Amino acid sequence: MPLTLAAPVQHELIVKKSRFLGRVEPCADRAAALARVAALRTEHPGAAHVCWALLAGGHSAANDDGEPGGTAGRPMLDVLRHQGLDGVLATAVRYWGGVKLGAGGLVRAYTDCIAQALLTAEKIERVALAELGCELPYELEGRLRRLAEQHGAQLLDVRHEARVHMRLALPVTARAAFTAAVDEAAQGRVAWARESSIASP
Repeated sequence: MPLTLAAPVQHELIVKKSRFLGRVEPCADRAAALARVAALRTEHPGAAHVCWALLAGGHSAANDDGEPGGTAGRPMLDVLRHQGLDGVLATAVRYWGGVKLGAGGLVRAYTDCIAQALLTAEKIERVALAELGCELPYELEGRLRRLAEQHGAQLLDVRHEARVHMRLALPVTARAAFTAAVDEAAQGRVAWARESSIASP
């Protein structure tokens, strides 16, 4: 089973006066990764480069952000792959120090700042989640919330219309027991929507 990270971790590296701020963090998908990279650009307006690599849901992406091709994003992606990670974004903010590092030096610097960050990161099992949608009468909302809590389901969204519409996420392994408990408590008054599988960030 792939691993992800429990929390973001950073590591700073200085190589020939260039400063590399390496960071690894849980990340669900490409959209979340792009938003995080945009935030880093705002946080570090003086940085020369904000390079990144993403492994999430079996998809990968790498960006050198103006560094010579293959010297930043790809080496960081290789570090994530080597550690068997998924749902993880690696970023490296580089402040130019005035000394060229050459292609080999850049690969080493970007690899090292991410590898060093991962040394202190807490790795956790990436759990497959199921996303469930349902609608129910108002009088059952409290009971469904209690059952959700007991079965480790996270409430994603609630809409109060003619009936209550809820969207929840819970481990795939807990889905059958949760829906059975709800159906029994509600005596058939809960309508389930089509479900989909997602993965924990």
